[in-house]
Amino acid sequence: MGTGDEALGLQLMTNYLRLINEETEMPRFIAFYNSGVKLICKDSPVIEVTKAIEKKGVKLIVCKTCLQHFNLTDKIEVGVVGTMMDIVELQKMADKVITL
Repeated sequence: MGTGDEALGLQLMTNYLRLINEETEMPRFIAFYNSGVKLICKDSPVIEVTKAIEKKGVKLIVCKTCLQHFNLTDKIEVGVVGTMMDIVELQKMADKVITL
């Protein structure tokens, strides 16, 4: 979430995802890119909450280039692998885009 202290960023993302999971109105999509792809991979501290969010119908889109960069392609546990063009198209269709 943002840039700076990595531990703080993880704590903020954990809280964000937990709160999203507790809401009744869910986002349609969440895109994971750059180091954010680590959140949907094996051994992620938030893997259970991301799985719960996906079960509620939220589509989790994971950047293929980012997975390849971090050598995580075979460690994805949740979501679907997409391209940057997929993410761009989702943003163009969205009424509102929030960047964390």
